[in-house]
Amino acid sequence: MDNSYLDMELLRFTTAGSVDDGKSTLIGRLLFDSKSIFEDQLEHVASSSKKRGLSHTDLALLTDGLKDEREQGITIDVAYRYFATPKRKFIIADTPGHIQYTRNMVTGASTANLALILIDARKGIVEQTCRHSFIASLLQIPHIIVCINKMDLVDYSEDVFEKIKSDYEDFAAKLDVKDIRFIPISALNGDNVVNKSEHMPWYKGSTLLYTLETIHIASDHNHIDCRFPVQTVLRPKSDEYHDYRGYAGRVAGGVFKKGDSVTVLPSGFSSVIKHIHLMNEEIEEAFAPMSIAMTLEDDIDVGRGDMIVRSGNQPTVSQDVDVMLCWFSSSEPQIRSKYTLLHTSNEVKSMVKSIHYKLDINTLHREQEFEKISLNDIIKVSLRTTKPLLHDSYRKNRSTGAIILVDETTNETVAAGMII
Repeated sequence: MDNSYLDMELLRFTTAGSVDDGKSTLIGRLLFDSKSIFEDQLEHVASSSKKRGLSHTDLALLTDGLKDEREQGITIDVAYRYFATPKRKFIIADTPGHIQYTRNMVTGASTANLALILIDARKGIVEQTCRHSFIASLLQIPHIIVCINKMDLVDYSEDVFEKIKSDYEDFAAKLDVKDIRFIPISALNGDNVVNKSEHMPWYKGSTLLYTLETIHIASDHNHIDCRFPVQTVLRPKSDEYHDYRGYAGRVAGGVFKKGDSVTVLPSGFSSVIKHIHLMNEEIEEAFAPMSIAMTLEDDIDVGRGDMIVRSGNQPTVSQDVDVMLCWFSSSEPQIRSKYTLLHTSNEVKSMVKSIHYKLDINTLHREQEFEKISLNDIIKVSLRTTKPLLHDSYRKNRSTGAIILVDETTNETVAAGMII
């Protein structure tokens, strides 16, 4: 395999919109027009389309991986699709539009560089648009592309596009998103998806694929605060590496260089980076999100769940954290409820100290008085952990600021959270 292919930048994006506004068709169109589909898949989709009595090949069926979805024509789980063009590699998380699957949107979006939000040109902004945009901003996804779809059904009208764009900008002013772009498309006919539309000469911007290929994502990671959560300690004990003791994991922030002085938390011992290895080769520096092994000059006791940081720039170390949680369970949290908390490579016991408010996603209003917390609610809580967490705020670092809560008795993931 060609090395340049391995070195290509990877863009992860998530798609969101309300039911039937064309997410699956859009992804099908992207895959089809960028020649990223295999013949047998296409034949399969063509025969499924015929069975349903359609005169055209329904590209939406390409992404509906589960048999139930293909038969019902809906998306019910997060479908991950991989494709590549000569410029970039892509992973798409196609998430369902139904309200009851907000948790899937959170799952698909948690690692995304970009969110694609679809709006049906005939309907304009709907409740789901606001919900998904808010979740994208809550998850600190750096870029949003708003695709105004089904332009063919509004006669490719510039006025319709401009009206939806200005409505969205009014709503987005309340959100924390730095980069929002708007593209008028017809996923069904392929207008402005991969190829420029002849029907909309008034639109002077880029097509969707060109935007995905060229949008700048290299600085989306935090390259200032050095964070290296240790996942495992490497002790090969072979003759060749008799004394080797390496710490393996994924860089969560900052740039680590050979010779840097670092501190291991929570012990607080300091040392200097001796070697950094990426696979079999030694490298001079490592940065997020590279997976590496690091050795230190001194023999310090380091284990899974510890964090190596730059001595003069350390995360917060505390047993009390305030978190925004997206609640995933039908059993609601109570004060004093206990959960296992997963954070970077750490696992600790935690307890709910207080529940501050529930957020109304549509008005962004904070409800201090509420009857119950149900599936998909977003709440702010304070948690107490049995041992200190080495964390940053989620806004500063999406890796060291994210947590997951697991029910100890059922092993069910009950919430995903962002540390405030």
